[in-house]
Amino acid sequence: MKIQIIGYSGSGKSTLARRLGDKLNIPVLHLDSVNFYGDWQERTLEQKTQIVTNFLAKNDSWVIDGNYSSVCPVRFEQSDITIYLNYNRFYCYKKVRERYLKYKGKSREDLPCTEKLDKTFKRWVLYKGRTKARQLKHLENLNKTNGKRVIIKNVRQLNKFLKDNNL
Repeated sequence: MKIQIIGYSGSGKSTLARRLGDKLNIPVLHLDSVNFYGDWQERTLEQKTQIVTNFLAKNDSWVIDGNYSSVCPVRFEQSDITIYLNYNRFYCYKKVRERYLKYKGKSREDLPCTEKLDKTFKRWVLYKGRTKARQLKHLENLNKTNGKRVIIKNVRQLNKFLKDNNL
């Protein structure tokens, strides 16, 4: 099974990816860890695409979480399921804040940089990451999949989807 998870910052993409990877015993690739390294440095598009391309070639089944639509877009076409976590901005901000408090001064397994919650990221979570253009990009990516397309708007819907699909 090949699962692509997209959605807003703080919506739980990485958490869901880990959960599905564990449940299905398949490898997980977090695109934040592909994009960032060190002290929030970013890899080039070529480097990111090569990492994802190698991951796809090496694995028959996988879970990939993250947006980065310019990075190896073939992953959308290859996915059996693309899940779009379209949660409320305030829920996402709450989860980002909780994550910050949990990992403050440390890095997470899905992101090798020290956790931070600065004004720029707060604005991203609440406003800049939610423009009409970004919403349309999520839907465009969702529609690139040849497999099942799922839009989840809250945790209750997610839990029902997971239960109904034995995930």
